[in-house]
Amino acid sequence: MSDPRPTASEGPVPQAAPGFAEADLTRDAFLSGAFFLYQPRSGYRSGLDPVLLAASVPARAGDSVLDMGCGAGAAALCLGARVPGVALTGFELQPAYAALARRNAAEAGHHMQVIAGDVAAPPPEIRQMSFHHILANPPYFDPAARIQAADAGRERGLAEAVPLSAWIDLAARRLRPRGYLHVIQRAVRLPDLLAAASGRLGSIEVLPLAARTGRAPEHVIFRARKDGRAPFRLHAPLILHEGPAHLQDCENYTAEITAVLREGKMLPWPG
Repeated sequence: MSDPRPTASEGPVPQAAPGFAEADLTRDAFLSGAFFLYQPRSGYRSGLDPVLLAASVPARAGDSVLDMGCGAGAAALCLGARVPGVALTGFELQPAYAALARRNAAEAGHHMQVIAGDVAAPPPEIRQMSFHHILANPPYFDPAARIQAADAGRERGLAEAVPLSAWIDLAARRLRPRGYLHVIQRAVRLPDLLAAASGRLGSIEVLPLAARTGRAPEHVIFRARKDGRAPFRLHAPLILHEGPAHLQDCENYTAEITAVLREGKMLPWPG
């Protein structure tokens, strides 16, 4: 889904973002080169999750989009590549990653405002805005229940420092009426998402993501709508890989997932 090899020789190389030396960055292709992402070699790196998250959002040209915890900008730029004309805003805790997101958006040709700040205490710029769509890939792990990553930026991206309820609260406040929230998260955190959304957001749908047929889903895409009144829907799992096991050194994604990763296709929700 992203090429791990640096390709900085392709085109002009801007100055390194604050906090990162140029030699510590790679320039990775997303969506078969629809755009490139500068990201740290040893810090938090974007992979499959933000691509699937962006593909699940039914945005249209002219819609406003907030990527909460945008990191280097992968999810927002995937959405922008699929839907030209969306108004992109990124919100990121770590200033160095926010700077990377600005750099990546500029190289991709997107006018994307990126605001540095904390989900738990959003700055005035965020509190004064509203959006048609909000997407988020919050940190997955309890920092007390895992071995800490050596890189501080990677640890911030993986270990939860702000509860999921704060992410849902901010989204509920900043969504426009009938606006959509999409979150990708570990399946074991689904009860937390449902509890946080209760009484705040409706029309909740959950799309489980399973590596292979017959395996338990490890992640989910959670969709909710402001002022939504449709009943809760738990969909059948979306299968990511072909076959019952990984038998050779290749990605082995299903045709539907390959179309998302390589062609930037939308990920349709079940009807």
